[in-house]
Amino acid sequence: MAETQYLALLRGINVGGNNIIKMADLKTCFESMGLTDVVTYIQSGNVIFKSAEKDKAKLTKKIEVGLSATFNYSARLVVITHKQLKQTVEDAPRGFGKDLEKFRCDVIFLKESLTPKEAMKSVSVKEGVDNAYVGKDVLYFSRLTSRASSSHLTKIISMPMYQYMTIRNWNTTTKLLALMENG
Repeated sequence: MAETQYLALLRGINVGGNNIIKMADLKTCFESMGLTDVVTYIQSGNVIFKSAEKDKAKLTKKIEVGLSATFNYSARLVVITHKQLKQTVEDAPRGFGKDLEKFRCDVIFLKESLTPKEAMKSVSVKEGVDNAYVGKDVLYFSRLTSRASSSHLTKIISMPMYQYMTIRNWNTTTKLLALMENG
């Protein structure tokens, strides 16, 4: 059976001294679960891999259980296909990520049970600082670099819904796509 290339975006590892996981150990854990062509990218928990499993919910659960058992923490992650990541980058709002001197741009990836429309209801923006947009499977969020400290992005972290999201900056998002394209 042909394998699909996936990206796992882990939540809450190697942040603020919590859930410290070495990338070599993370790679070994994924391989021990039968996943192939495993590549990690930076310490925030981005793992590219292949699997014959086509059911993303089943695959996500398998990885969460494996990570939780191996690293003794309550693992949560978002799994997306190469095709989904490509669409996320291609469908970004006009100009998004183009002027990174003026704007900080992030993609908010959502666990499958949470829809972008539903998530957007809880996202507040600071007038004149923030912009938020609904994508197919994600939210796009930008804020003025010069006024980033007054951005409402940090308010998302305190919401219960945040447990079903993970955030990556635009540079990381596009770099992950490039790695998948070359993989």
